[in-house]
Amino acid sequence: MDASQFTRYETARILGARALQIAMNAPLLIKISEEDLEKVKYDALKIAEIEFESNVLPISVKKPYPEKKEERLKRMKGKTEDKKVEDKETREEEEIAKEGEIMELANPEDEVEGDISEEAESGED
Repeated sequence: MDASQFTRYETARILGARALQIAMNAPLLIKISEEDLEKVKYDALKIAEIEFESNVLPISVKKPYPEKKEERLKRMKGKTEDKKVEDKETREEEEIAKEGEIMELANPEDEVEGDISEEAESGED
C-alpha cells in the first residue's frame, strides 16, 4: 500500500511498531549508508520513517468495513388500531406513575422559608 493511503493513526502505529523492531536490532529492510545513519543519529524512528516512505515495510493494515445488508422493510400485516396503541400507552404511563410516586415534584408551597428569613431578620446590624 502507498503511504498516503493510511490515516495518521495507522501511520503512527506502523512507525512505532517498526521503530521498536529496529531498536531491538532487527535487520534494516533498506540499505542506508553509514553517512545517512549518522545524519539521523541512528534514531530508530527516523530509520522507520525512511523505510515507510520507500514502501518496503511488510506491515499491513486490516480495515474492517461495515457489512452491507440488503433487506426490504417489513410491513406489518393489517393496521394497528389507535385504540390498542392508546391503551398500551396509558398502561405504561400508569406503571411509570406508580414507580415514580417515591419522587414527587416539589411545589413552591412545600418549600420552608422559616429558617432563612429568621436569620436574615435577626442578622447583624
